[in-house]
Amino acid sequence: MTEIVLIRHVETDLAGRFCGHSDPDLNAWGERRLRSVIEEVEPLGIARIYSSDLRRASRTATAISKQIGAPIELKSGLREIHFGQWEGLTWEQVQQRYPAEAELWASEFPERSAPCGEAYRDFLARIEAEFRNMIAQKRNAPLAVVTHRGVMQFALSRFFGFTRDEARKQTENYGAIVVATAQDLREVDSIGVKAQVAQVCNVQNGRPE
Repeated sequence: MTEIVLIRHVETDLAGRFCGHSDPDLNAWGERRLRSVIEEVEPLGIARIYSSDLRRASRTATAISKQIGAPIELKSGLREIHFGQWEGLTWEQVQQRYPAEAELWASEFPERSAPCGEAYRDFLARIEAEFRNMIAQKRNAPLAVVTHRGVMQFALSRFFGFTRDEARKQTENYGAIVVATAQDLREVDSIGVKAQVAQVCNVQNGRPE
């Protein structure tokens, strides 16, 4: 059994907007939350940190790394899904500028991507590959993954036995920390891809991340 600490990056000024591969820095609220995140994870005995290479995640991870002395590795495969032409927009703006596409996306997600955005199946494939590699590692101490809400939601249901509702609730706050134990990969394979999280974002609340 493998314990992994999943950490959602802290807040940026694009909170409440479609922020996939956009690369904002942390805002003042994020900087304040970061201090408490560090205090919460410090006693967990984390031996290594993997992080999305986007700035909001990498800055969160770097601050943790400096405090606890664990090495950090940045990985583009841990990025949030790319929202294409909707990057940086609120859901209300998307509905105004892309009314037909917004209606189809809301009714057909995850099968339908945002215009010029990343296909959901491609997003799942890269996240699955990253977590499989991490879970397969042999180690005596937990590792941490600093990433984004959509990544965490999928990983928690795919590899850690969370329901969709549990995964959504556990990741709704910036700086969310979830300590989870991975299922055996053979058991995960038997579950199949139907365990996928059905929402990368909460459309009704207009909070893509």
